[in-house]
Amino acid sequence: MLRIQRAGIVAVAAVVTVSLQGCDTGVLEVNDPDIVLEANSAAAARALRNGVFLRLSQAVNGIQGPDALFVFSGLLTDEWRSGDTFVQRNNQDQRIFQPDNTFNAGPSRSLNRIRTEAQSAIAAFRTYLPDSTSAVASLFAVTAYSEVLMAEFYCNGTPLSSLQGTSIVYGDPLTNDSLFHLAAAHADSALAQLALSPTFDSLTVRKWDWLTRIVQGRALVNRAQTPADFAAAAAVVASVPTAYKFYAHHSLTSSTNQVWALNNSARRYTLTNSREGGVGIDFVTPDDPRVPRYLGGGSVFDNSIPMTLVRQALWGQFDSIPIATGIEARLIEAEAFLQAGDNPGWLLAINNLRTNAALYPPIAGGAEFATVVRGATLTALADSGVRNADVHFRERAFWMFSTGHRLGDMRRLLRQYGRTEVQVYPNGAFVKGGTYGDAIQMPVPFDETNNPRFTQCIDRNP
Repeated sequence: MLRIQRAGIVAVAAVVTVSLQGCDTGVLEVNDPDIVLEANSAAAARALRNGVFLRLSQAVNGIQGPDALFVFSGLLTDEWRSGDTFVQRNNQDQRIFQPDNTFNAGPSRSLNRIRTEAQSAIAAFRTYLPDSTSAVASLFAVTAYSEVLMAEFYCNGTPLSSLQGTSIVYGDPLTNDSLFHLAAAHADSALAQLALSPTFDSLTVRKWDWLTRIVQGRALVNRAQTPADFAAAAAVVASVPTAYKFYAHHSLTSSTNQVWALNNSARRYTLTNSREGGVGIDFVTPDDPRVPRYLGGGSVFDNSIPMTLVRQALWGQFDSIPIATGIEARLIEAEAFLQAGDNPGWLLAINNLRTNAALYPPIAGGAEFATVVRGATLTALADSGVRNADVHFRERAFWMFSTGHRLGDMRRLLRQYGRTEVQVYPNGAFVKGGTYGDAIQMPVPFDETNNPRFTQCIDRNP
């Protein structure tokens, strides 16, 4: 895993300085670091790569107003509720499909920046550090990860534009399946680079291999249509250790963990001790040890509504958040058993996780987490003899709470398991008035209409 340090930001700034040498540039005309397109040294190549991983941490869980990907997408699911007065968050929570929601453009832009900046960094490494195969592999892996998130979060029709020099090359709208296919291909590129590494057996290189395999397995599961497809995904992740975790890091000098900032601190997001819209998962009442919470009471920011604030106890202000784990690998394997009709195999895989308390996420540190409600070690599920996808996805929801998986899973329940929208998504009366809308994914932002090849979503199929 790569810990993003302040030095990475300084290094990126150094690239900007070099690119401006010899120019008569006023103070008010300093270029935005976002438009740094290429490096001219090995040090600059490393700085570009550091910038990609800093961008990753900020995009998934380190930006507010517009909100980062994990929290904002969680409003559309049953993970988070809006306790806020901002209409952008309320509309997302109400499942209103709104391309011109001003909070919608930020997450999409962040994912595209990760992808395009990774492409620039790959080119820089191939020019100035051609033997750094693991560094190039890590950038391919992150590119694949950003593409998986795009396909899971957004409607069919996301265009992938690119840069040639200083010119934008507009991309054509792609289906979600095409994005998953592209992500799997970029993961293949990462694995091919890692195979060239002379130190492949080192732990550092192996960690990139495990990240890549989880991302590729996730893409394959999303594309899967037959039991053989799910088995292929399981084979990809088989070598990933269960205890493995890849983190997006937060710190005082980079970004604050936005789950903490928006829920624990600002009280604008909350867990709710009920099934949202009558069908959502209740993440509080079951007292599940995988989603601990701490006592403190109080109301949500918008005190005009009858909603008690419930704070999570997983992450503090600067705690890192896992985006890919060995637990996810085991859940991919379990789903292959489920798809094959092997209920005993599925149950064993699920119970091996449930009953291993060492795998439960740690409680955040700090005085505010002194009084934490956390359930006891989970017991093994009994064998009902029924192939139950709802139980499987419930397990995934608790194991990977607020780490960017839930929206994709809810769409898969419709796409791959034949569930209906009203069985999966909150519906009926909305707590702040009116009724829930019909959004089952996020729209490609209205800003994308600047791309002449894009109009709107191809369709809104799951």
